[in-house]
Formats: sequence, C-alpha cells, structure tokens
Amino acid sequence: MTDPEGLSARLVAELTASGVLTPEWRAVFEAVPRHRFIPDTVWVEDGDLLEPVDRADDEAAWLALCYGDEAVITQVDDGVPAGPGRAGHQVTSSASQPGVVARMLVALEVEPGMDVLEIGTGTGWNAALLAERLGPDRVTSVEIDPALGERARRVLRREGYRVTVDVGDGASGHPDRAPFDRVIATVAAGRVPHAWAEQTRPGGRVLVPWATDFHNGALVSLTVGRDAVMRGRIVDNVAFMRLRDQRGKRASLVRDVREADGARHSFTRTHPSPVLGEYDASLAIGLRVPHCKLVVEFHDDRAYTAWLVDPWSGSWAALDVEPGAEKFPVRQSGERDLWQEVEDACRWWDRLDRPTADRWGLTVTGEGQYVWLDTEDHRIDA
Repeated sequence: MTDPEGLSARLVAELTASGVLTPEWRAVFEAVPRHRFIPDTVWVEDGDLLEPVDRADDEAAWLALCYGDEAVITQVDDGVPAGPGRAGHQVTSSASQPGVVARMLVALEVEPGMDVLEIGTGTGWNAALLAERLGPDRVTSVEIDPALGERARRVLRREGYRVTVDVGDGASGHPDRAPFDRVIATVAAGRVPHAWAEQTRPGGRVLVPWATDFHNGALVSLTVGRDAVMRGRIVDNVAFMRLRDQRGKRASLVRDVREADGARHSFTRTHPSPVLGEYDASLAIGLRVPHCKLVVEFHDDRAYTAWLVDPWSGSWAALDVEPGAEKFPVRQSGERDLWQEVEDACRWWDRLDRPTADRWGLTVTGEGQYVWLDTEDHRIDA
C-alpha cells in the first residue's frame, strides 16, 4: 500500500482503538501526517547490522515504516555512518513510536494557549503535533544536532508551523523564551536538569523519560513548585536515547568481555528472566546497581546467555540459561561480582514488598536529585 493518507488514517484508527489516542489528540494526529517529517533515508535493524531504506528505492517499504506503530531510526553515528551493512553502528536519533508519542502528549496535560518547551526536536513531528494543538508561536524546541535541527526547522516551516527551533544543548533549556507552562523531553536523562524547573512557571509540569545504567523505561511527570523544586512519580514505561552528555558507555561483548583464566565460576537457582526481564524488578535493580548494562545473547534451542557488563571497570558476569534447567552456571570476572549485586538488589526489592513502578518518585533540586518510595519522606539512597 503506497497511499500515505490511507496509511495515516489506519494508524490513527489503530491508536484510537487501543485507547492511547484521546479525542482531542485524534484530530491533531489526523492533521499532521507522520511521513511528511520522516527523512527519505531511514535505517532498519537486521540482527547486529543496520541497513538503510531509501524512499527513492522502495517507497512502499519506506511508507510502511513511517506508518507502523514502531520507532523509526533516522540517524546513525551522529550523522556520519561508517557505511551501509556494517556492524557497530550506533543509533543516535529516531522518530519515536507513534503510540508512545500519543501517550506522552496525553500525560503532558496541555491546553491551547500554553507555552511548551520540547527537548529534542528530531524530525519535528512531535513539535508539529504540539503546535497544531496549542497554536502558533507556542512551541519552542531545542535540538543538539545542527543537521537535525536545521532539517526540522525547514520541514516545520514548509508544513506551515510557527515553531522556534534552536540548536543547542537541551539540558540548558531555552532561557530566552522562558517561562514555559510545560517541558517535554524526547530524550532520556539519568540526572534531570534543574534548568528545566527554573524555566517553568510554578505549578507547571516537566515530563521526562528517566533512566539508570541498567534500566531505561521510566516516564516521570514532575510538578514545579514555587521554590523551583520539581517532584513527581513514574507514570508510564517508555524508553529513549539519552541526552548526549549523559550517554555514558555502551556495553560491547567484543570489547568489554575478556574470558580470563581467573574467571570465578558458581551456580544460581535464581532464573534470570523474572529478575532481568521484568519491568518493576529491573527498575529496582537499576536503583541499586550502578554502571551495569544488560546484554542478552541468544543461542539455538531457546538457550541464551545473559551478560551483565560494567564498561567502566571491565567487570562482567554471564549466566547460561538452558530450557528447563533448575540451576544456572554463573561466570564472573573483574573487581565486581555483578550477579551477586543484582541478587542483593532483588532481595532489597523483596524486603520493600516488591514495589511497582508507580510507587517510585523523584525530586529534583538545585543541588541534585533523590528517589523516594510512596512519599517524599521515604527517601531511598540509590
């Protein structure tokens, strides 16, 4: 199917039927077709490879990507890819999954006439959706990548949206156009910039994907007080790439894992799947186990190896999982016993009565941030 209007209508209908697209936002999505903002070359994952898809070569495939309810990779290697079909590319920008976009816009709780700051312009589609709802000159967007920022500015202008797009570090916000009623980040932050609170009117809202080294998937809705302190809770499960100055280190089995003779061998009866793959558990692990990345390596016959990697220290742990097994071999190397740290974090989570994500809160002040459970006076030293 190469009819973009038909594909757009089908996507909107699917999002509405699933309940993520509210009536006030449905009209907005209908008015702002996604494909008009997606670049002509995008990328798809093929195992460990990233392969380009060009509109000129296969428009049907390109449109299918534009109108699937999936994120679309729009940039690799900060715009300077090493070459098509090669392993080792790093995804550095994407058009967010439409369902996630809809959920975040609903959670932002905006009304026409409000002033909104967007962190991470990307393709410009999210900014256009906001502008369609709020009106002209109400949306300010900051993009750190000059090429992405200029392209988004050009596309928004072409589509008739009066959005201010500036190139700069979104962590600093946009003080010249402050104050804002809302701030929405389409990039994740481990340390939420306090500048966003300083540029938000008291009572305003800051919506940000919040991440730890281990867990990327917590959307936090923060309310800004008169003292410029913002506090709020996890309201959804979304995953985004990090602010560029908070990227940290990527885990690579080729680079970071050394099968040394001194590797420590043991067994565990704890199945890694409900520990490492369960949302609420992995969130708690991320609070207690810093500088730890999870990599899953799949083998034949449903067997796999779960790797815990600390790219900073070179420590790693590997759990080999065979279908039906009741205990699992553990190999560890380096100064940290990463699997032991993870098991300890799970026991800590158990002692807290296994809190779900919506019980965790975050407070951000000018001096830093801290996590709390249920109420702000139950501060967690994470």
